[in-house]
Amino acid sequence: MEESKIDKIKQQLQSQGYKLTPQREATVRVLLENEEDHLSAEDVFMLVKDKAPEIGLATVYRTLELLSELHVVEKMNFGDGVARYDLRNDNTRHHHHHLICVQCGAVDEILEDWLTPLEDRVEKEFRFRVLDHRLDFQGICHRCTDKNNSE
Repeated sequence: MEESKIDKIKQQLQSQGYKLTPQREATVRVLLENEEDHLSAEDVFMLVKDKAPEIGLATVYRTLELLSELHVVEKMNFGDGVARYDLRNDNTRHHHHHLICVQCGAVDEILEDWLTPLEDRVEKEFRFRVLDHRLDFQGICHRCTDKNNSE
């Protein structure tokens, strides 16, 4: 499964005139292996160094920016000033949504798209063609709530 995703990303790069260099491939593999984690550039760099010790932080930053520009990854900021990267999912028209815990910093995902009816209404009432949207909820996660209640 991972190889087919790598091939698809390789094709996306090639269609825009870029090659999937070994450094870019190592970066993409790290993102694939850690899809649930919303990694920062520094996180990606530390994990890529295990695969490609010669790679530099600047190369990882440039790769992540390129992948973001080509819509291979989504660059997100959850309000803490740190950019995080999330591979885009082929079978969803829009980004998924996030639950962000303000206590522990955990980020959980809502994979369903609950905003489609709202999007349809916006298009109808405002004649505004929505290309994408994003919804982040900030609050206290169930882990912190459980921990706080047990103390």
